[in-house]
Amino acid sequence: MARMSAEERRESVIRAATAEFARGGYHGTSTEAIARRVGVSQPYLFRLFPGKKAIFLAAAERCVEDTIRMFAEAAEGLEGEEALHAMGGAYIKTVSEQPERLMMQMQMYLAVAAAEQEGDREFGEAVRTGWMRLWDTVHLPLGADANETTAFMAQGMLINCLVAMGFPADHRVWAGFNPSAPES
Repeated sequence: MARMSAEERRESVIRAATAEFARGGYHGTSTEAIARRVGVSQPYLFRLFPGKKAIFLAAAERCVEDTIRMFAEAAEGLEGEEALHAMGGAYIKTVSEQPERLMMQMQMYLAVAAAEQEGDREFGEAVRTGWMRLWDTVHLPLGADANETTAFMAQGMLINCLVAMGFPADHRVWAGFNPSAPES
């Protein structure tokens, strides 16, 4: 069996960290749990990343990058209403089928709020920078219209909440996302 390169090991740490942070949040996740999931020692983990914060921010960055890529692929060659529906459908499918992605997003927002309460602005700046790249990714296909982009992102947050609370796809709370669906 071939040994993993440092970059491959780093990738496995990011994947493991995403799973652990998604479930336990920043404060509820230990670096020991991440190291155990990857199958490395904590000292090795800290050779790859300078600390827990760096590991969390790498996982957060990956979450944002994956979402940006998903939106860009869904909207490729589309504009306006077509892009909106394609990106929205891709997002609902992704967060429904990959709960860790949704949970990591939610944990990112909570971690920023907690860090800001503790006076740590660096944490929030990193996450906000990623979120703005996400905003820009959807802004152009929606015609660079701030109102359309705001409405899209607001619906995304509602989707996050509905999926996180476990509302099934056929529940009436989803009717507003599909105007042709019957309200019950």
